[in-house]
Amino acid sequence: MDIQPAATLVLVRNNAKSLEVLLLQRTWDAVFMPGYFVFPGGRVEEHETHGRKHVSGTEDAEISQTMSVDEGGADFMLAAVRECFEESGILVAVDSQGSPISGDHPAHSDRQSVFDGDLSLAGLCEKHELAIPLDRLAYLGHWITPPGPPRRYDTRFFVTPAPEHQVASHDGQETIDHVWIRPELALAEHRNGQRLLGLPTIRTLRILSDFESTDALMRYAHANPPEPHPSQPWPARRKGKPVTLEPGAPAYDEAAKLDPEGEGSTSAEIIPGETVQIAARVTRLTAPNPGMMTGPGTNTYLLGHERFTVIDPGPANEAHIERILEVTGGAIDQVLVTHTHQDHSPAVAALRERTGCRVFGWPAPQGAGQDQTFRADDEPAHGDLIVTEAGLLKVLHTPGHASNHLCYLLVDQKLLFSGDHVMQGSTVVINPPDGDMKAYIESLYDLLTESVRHIAPAHGFVMGHPEAVIDFLITHRLSREHKIIRALEALSPVDLKGLTAKAYDDVPAAIHGLAARSALAHLLKLAAEDRAFQKNELWHAIHDS
Repeated sequence: MDIQPAATLVLVRNNAKSLEVLLLQRTWDAVFMPGYFVFPGGRVEEHETHGRKHVSGTEDAEISQTMSVDEGGADFMLAAVRECFEESGILVAVDSQGSPISGDHPAHSDRQSVFDGDLSLAGLCEKHELAIPLDRLAYLGHWITPPGPPRRYDTRFFVTPAPEHQVASHDGQETIDHVWIRPELALAEHRNGQRLLGLPTIRTLRILSDFESTDALMRYAHANPPEPHPSQPWPARRKGKPVTLEPGAPAYDEAAKLDPEGEGSTSAEIIPGETVQIAARVTRLTAPNPGMMTGPGTNTYLLGHERFTVIDPGPANEAHIERILEVTGGAIDQVLVTHTHQDHSPAVAALRERTGCRVFGWPAPQGAGQDQTFRADDEPAHGDLIVTEAGLLKVLHTPGHASNHLCYLLVDQKLLFSGDHVMQGSTVVINPPDGDMKAYIESLYDLLTESVRHIAPAHGFVMGHPEAVIDFLITHRLSREHKIIRALEALSPVDLKGLTAKAYDDVPAAIHGLAARSALAHLLKLAAEDRAFQKNELWHAIHDS
């Protein structure tokens, strides 16, 4: 699938007390992100280049340097201005005297022609003797759609104060509503399930929420353009042969972290029993228990040099236990578990017996799949610090997948051992009654407040861009929740099976049994929020009064 260049323009304005941003709601018939609230934006077209002769304030070379591209940075800005005019009716342009145009300027009468493609932005400028003041835009962000969606974009985000005396209006075709809103309020409404927001929108709103005025925001944005991040193919090895990893490939972030010079020295596969040093004094050793729920196997992490701390020793697999003892030389002082599912903690007993190590974790709750043999010497509280040879570990209680789930943050290296709370390549099962969707999403939000650079999951490779990873999980769950709400409103009252068939019509019917457990978790969350209730095994929607 081709990744298409795209551009977005974030319009901001001052209100009496703070900063507001313009959001547009996409039509529910859209193939990509239906019903989501977004900033004005779209694809960069070939004809954008013609608009360069109508720009003022700064040239393409300077813009391209800021954006870390060889050339054509101005085309992204011009596309952002054009799309903003089409979708919101606001045109960032100046007249022949260099004054911003107002809402009654005749150029606004050509909005539909630009929208339909009959008139280019360059043609609009030529017709009305306008210039596009690119120096009034600042480069704010860069986002490449990860693999999976039906369309992928390489999007650059720009920000500018909204011109005075122009009124926003959605186009009624691609966008069906618009709102000026404080960034922090938009984020709160997203968290409450009231407003659908995508990952790049959420990240941008978080940046905006730090500023109280457009002047302060623009000063920051002009002085702090986003740092370029690896976006080119990365060399690695698989089965002893050189391979090239594309951005978004499971092993990409790990290869870029461990092999920053791009020498092709890292492995693009996880092999049980083989050790991989993923950080200073941190080694990954994967158990030989691959499967549908465990991926390539459960990752055990060994922290230390002479004396070791073990995180998630894994299943009671004798070969894996012997391998842990071999790599550490048996010098294990402490063992930590993220939770007590059968693929994470059963090896604790053997390690304690053979090394006398101290065990940290929370007791196993009742239910299938729990390791009832687990016994801890210490039950660390949220926020506690544990000393290891690799550095201090901060304990984070992250319920949701399991009520006793803990993550551990290696503070100095900003490396998060996420257990099953954040997995690679799939969303974790939330299975009531111990699985709790409300707690899970709240725990994900809590992780966003921590300083994390990389995530070391219990299944899969090291992941970079942790905020994007976590945002994806939140957005995925809230998008499904929104679909469940719409199905519930349409079918209420309805039993769980009927609701699952409607809300999960995009997944194979063969796994609707598993999907029903997730649907139940969502319904219980909605019930806890007084947005749904169950009576006589039927679920009812509670409509806002």
